[in-house]
Amino acid sequence: MIVTTYHFCTSMRALAIIACVFGGAAGMAAGQTAASAPAPHPLTLNDLFRLQEVGNPQVSPDGKWVAYTVSTVNTAADKRTTDLWMVSWDGTEDIELTWGADSAADPNALGSSESPRWSPDGKYLSFMAERPGMAKGTQVWVLDRRGGEAHQLTNVKGHLSAYAWSRDGTKLVLGIQPEDEPQDEPKDADKEKEKPKPIVIDRYHFKQDVEGYLKNNSHTQLWLFDVATHKLDKLTPDSAYDESNAVWSPDGKQIAYVSNHDPDPDRSIHTDVWVVDAAPKSIPRRLTNYDGPDGGRICWSPDSKWIAFLRGDPLKLWQYSESKLGIVAADGNSPARILTASLDRAVSEPFFSPDGKSIEVVVEDDRNEYPASVDIASGKVHRDAGDSGTAMELNESDEHAALVWTSNDEPGEIYALEKGSLRKLTHHNDTLMGELKLGQTRDITATSQDGTEVHGLITLPPGAQAGTKYPMLLFIHGGPNGQDGHEFEALRQLFAAHGYAVLNVNYRGSSGRGSAYQQAIADDWGHLEIQDLLAAVDEVVKEGLVDPNRMAVGGWSYGGILTDYTIASTNRFKAASSGAGTGNPSALYGIDEYILQYDNEIGPPWRDTQKYIQLGYPFFHADRIHTPTLFMGGTSDFNVPLNGGEQMYQALRSLNVPTELIVYPDQFHGFTRPSFILDRYQRWFDWYDKWVLGKAPAPAVPATPMKK
Repeated sequence: MIVTTYHFCTSMRALAIIACVFGGAAGMAAGQTAASAPAPHPLTLNDLFRLQEVGNPQVSPDGKWVAYTVSTVNTAADKRTTDLWMVSWDGTEDIELTWGADSAADPNALGSSESPRWSPDGKYLSFMAERPGMAKGTQVWVLDRRGGEAHQLTNVKGHLSAYAWSRDGTKLVLGIQPEDEPQDEPKDADKEKEKPKPIVIDRYHFKQDVEGYLKNNSHTQLWLFDVATHKLDKLTPDSAYDESNAVWSPDGKQIAYVSNHDPDPDRSIHTDVWVVDAAPKSIPRRLTNYDGPDGGRICWSPDSKWIAFLRGDPLKLWQYSESKLGIVAADGNSPARILTASLDRAVSEPFFSPDGKSIEVVVEDDRNEYPASVDIASGKVHRDAGDSGTAMELNESDEHAALVWTSNDEPGEIYALEKGSLRKLTHHNDTLMGELKLGQTRDITATSQDGTEVHGLITLPPGAQAGTKYPMLLFIHGGPNGQDGHEFEALRQLFAAHGYAVLNVNYRGSSGRGSAYQQAIADDWGHLEIQDLLAAVDEVVKEGLVDPNRMAVGGWSYGGILTDYTIASTNRFKAASSGAGTGNPSALYGIDEYILQYDNEIGPPWRDTQKYIQLGYPFFHADRIHTPTLFMGGTSDFNVPLNGGEQMYQALRSLNVPTELIVYPDQFHGFTRPSFILDRYQRWFDWYDKWVLGKAPAPAVPATPMKK
């Protein structure tokens, strides 16, 4: 049901400075030997916040540098801060460009710097940031690549969500959601704070996680910003629709973007690719007209004649969508053509090749994601890297391609993609990874009740011994439109280090196995998924890897929902944890953000009440549940609101089944406060250890402050 893909801690990717990498590995003090170095240890909670995210690679126009972001945890401030770095194409120079807050009390804290983009001449690196003492809200800043302080470029009112440079560097196109009402600053500093006002809503889709309640005029529009004069002009005349993903044509004459112009856009997913002349108040032209989503990250061919885009599935199946690559003529004189219609796998992140004959994409395929090129003439797909792992955030410029690459044993780093192979550019994780002893992750294959082949992964504790049966945690991924793949997962390694075998299963509904596999659970939640999950459990038990008397289950988002379904279907698990889940879909109708899915996939509750009772069997048959279960959620989660967990908690409490409810204040679906993330892990450990292993809770271990 709840299908915004959310993999908890899938992006805990670490980094450290190259000098530290080589200093730690080869720069031992005189007389120190390798034998005297600390022995590698399994990942601990104390190590968790030493892992840092590396992302958003941006290749410079001349191909000599790659700018990227580094996200670190500031334990003193209890938040995550993102900074900009750039690495030379040969990997010999790696330079930090911005410095966020080092402590909670730092009066000169600059905060995070996001969305790096090169100016077309390569002399400047721009980014988005909200800096104290400057203009209110997020603005575009510019940093001279040759040195010096960053200076603020824009001073826009409202919420700035995206920007892109024109090809001549004279303008930006900005995505701005205007303020509802202009607010003048109080003249009297001691004036009592303005009283809150009622929120007036008359929209069909009226709430969204993080964004909160949606007002009728909360639409993101495109504006043109003159770099020299700072003049701001509205690009398109209509303000009743959301406009996103704006990209300039190489000749600088047009801007392509994505928008839904249905009479009531809240009631459909019918986004199309549009193009507009790059001048104020130009009349846009619709290029696609498909009954479903056309859009994604769009890109232009080098000759400005074609636009590549991604096409999803129609409304009834859109939450199980497998994106296809399409192209459409920018002049609108020929219909769109889908290039990967015969490839039964999702693709993403398209980039035209310099010669315009092929398009580079990322393909999601059965526990892996790899870069590939699609020939425009034939539609033939060629895999460009054969490694087992996960590619993300592909970016190209001047025949140079960079991406983030992660594998079972390595958090994400920036890699160059060259001649069918990957070359590592950054080494920020090497010091920490050299200190760790990891559990081994391998593929598993099981046969479900109806004969369907199910794939997954099993991660054993570090130093696992053959013939030993380990306690097991079945951790279920969210989505369901997502997959557990070959990438560094802090959660897997933390539980493996804690002595558990960690089982991840790509049940039906998961991506990476084709449309039929994904769409099999439409309008039938909690049925085939449970068969697949239990079949994988049976397989690892049969292989002698797992002790069938010491098993636990848990998950977050749809993984939490499937946990509720699982414990209502079997009592073989000794403990469970359901995070941001629900056992009763009817309880969240109109409460969460998935009204389109309810109304179009299963219909509203009054149309088929029995269907909702059937899908809500964990709640309506809660008396079947005997598994001690921990429920968790954030008070600000509009994705899968806390109500769902509270209702299941109350049901089990009423039935005297051992249960606890952990409420995290002001947290969205994805937690942002590091101390709460740490607390969540510790509570998982304590709950599973108590009911699976019969152990008393261990004392909490404070996180080691991160130092730059």
